[in-house]
Amino acid sequence: MTNLSHPTLPGALPDKRQVAASFSRAAASYDSVAALQRAVGMSLLEHLPDPLMPSRWLDLGSGTGHFSRVLAERFASASGVAVDIAEGMLRHARGEQGGAQYHVAGDAERLPLRDASVDLVFSSLAVQWCGQFASVLAEARRVLRPGGLLAFSSLCVGTLDELRASWQAVDGRVHVNRFRRFEDYQRLCAASGFELLGLERQPHVLHYPDVRSLTHELKALGAHNLNPGRPAGLTGRARMQGFLQAYEAFRQPQGLPATYQVVYGVLRKPQA
Repeated sequence: MTNLSHPTLPGALPDKRQVAASFSRAAASYDSVAALQRAVGMSLLEHLPDPLMPSRWLDLGSGTGHFSRVLAERFASASGVAVDIAEGMLRHARGEQGGAQYHVAGDAERLPLRDASVDLVFSSLAVQWCGQFASVLAEARRVLRPGGLLAFSSLCVGTLDELRASWQAVDGRVHVNRFRRFEDYQRLCAASGFELLGLERQPHVLHYPDVRSLTHELKALGAHNLNPGRPAGLTGRARMQGFLQAYEAFRQPQGLPATYQVVYGVLRKPQA
């Protein structure tokens, strides 16, 4: 794996070495709490144009291999490659039946694939961890054959705002992962050299009986706070109580909300 680090400036995304380690540790627990990831990935599949008959697909940020198996079933005559930065996830995926023929440890910003070697790059809820989305787009364009598709989902600013606001009520530390603005996705996709077939933002709201259920799920997913500037030690009791009280102000009849602002994009590499 290469190109894993970037400067820890204020507002920077997490160091990908820590992201890889966190998701590797979460491999065994991930599928049990991945309801949002399943829903978003299925929605991304619905954004694909029809008919679509790739001879080779790439599941980028493949995780436990759930959508590699979905892609293998949907495109039965095609071969598949799964790429993930977390080797623990790849080991888990290799142990499952079906899915990709090849499992490769690699970075979306520097893909270990040949030029023009796939017809579809499918990436659901992975590229938000990449420091340079322009590099992700350039690499996807490089490995796609002319006319090939990049379909991605990601998260943008506004994600977990209830959690962020509740922490801000009690201290100024970084407790919630940072994400790009939707406008940044618009700008970078427009400048990518792809033909833009669709780019939209949709909120997904989950509800929890209490804050512990939410934070447990984030940890089980490997998606808990990984940002530079996060608190290094335990949070004091008074601040924790203040945080819990602040989050209670968001409570709805269904429970405590956690809003995810999901970006869906479908882009085509020009034929010429």
